[in-house]
Amino acid sequence: MAVDIKKLNQNQLNDLINKAEQRKQELEKEKLVKVRDKVTKLLKDEGFTFEEVFGARGAARRGRRSTGKVPPKYSNPDDPTQTWSGRGKRPRWFNAALKAGKKEKDLLIK
Repeated sequence: MAVDIKKLNQNQLNDLINKAEQRKQELEKEKLVKVRDKVTKLLKDEGFTFEEVFGARGAARRGRRSTGKVPPKYSNPDDPTQTWSGRGKRPRWFNAALKAGKKEKDLLIK
């Protein structure tokens, strides 16, 4: 399928690019499935499990992500019900307290 891209207008070119990117992603997924199947078959043929060969790192990493909340590290001195774990975007009350002259260590939960 030869396409003369010089004859395509902007919309046709964008459509072609989108289709090519989608196809590229499909090919990557297909390749990943093939590699995964090969690895699984090889492990099975040799009598090993994935965890025996690679350790429980993969399973532990996945489990750690889904364990839930992290305990709070900071609290709002004006409203102790507002807390923050120190991860992610800073809450407004935290930034306001810093602008008011407080230091991070002043907001730590004791």
